[in-house]
Amino acid sequence: MSMATRLTGGALALCLVLVFPMSALAVEQKKAPAPLNAGELYAIYADRTWTWDTGGGRFIGEGRRFVAWVNDGGKQSFAEGRWFVDDFGQMCMRATWTNNEGAARASTCFGHRKIGNTIYQRRQPNGDWYVFRHASAKPDDEFRKLVPADTVSLKAKELKQVLATGK
Repeated sequence: MSMATRLTGGALALCLVLVFPMSALAVEQKKAPAPLNAGELYAIYADRTWTWDTGGGRFIGEGRRFVAWVNDGGKQSFAEGRWFVDDFGQMCMRATWTNNEGAARASTCFGHRKIGNTIYQRRQPNGDWYVFRHASAKPDDEFRKLVPADTVSLKAKELKQVLATGK
């Protein structure tokens, strides 16, 4: 093998080493999770009820009111407060939860990121990321638990009246 061939081959190998990692890095940067913006989050949650095994939470678009009701093993409680979103992929609920033992304020936030059309979610600050909505939605996506029907406001109102009268 001639010296020119060796030099050409070495130069080609050096170019490949330098160029391919850069293009691989560019691909990885394109795949980096991006936070959902406030408009995207509002579109997901506004005027929907997030149904839970024990009840649910209603995200009222007008005034960003939040109302929830749960029945956990026969122990009912309701919440009233506000929800908000930001351009950093965060949706938060701040509410006062009330049951027959009293009331307490609580704040719960969820982070949202997307890669392509797949949305990931986690409870802030340290929850594990999971697929909230696949690019092609699947039946068991958490996103599907956000329904247009208001299944909690009336129950919360009724429980509030019962607790106010002391019955």
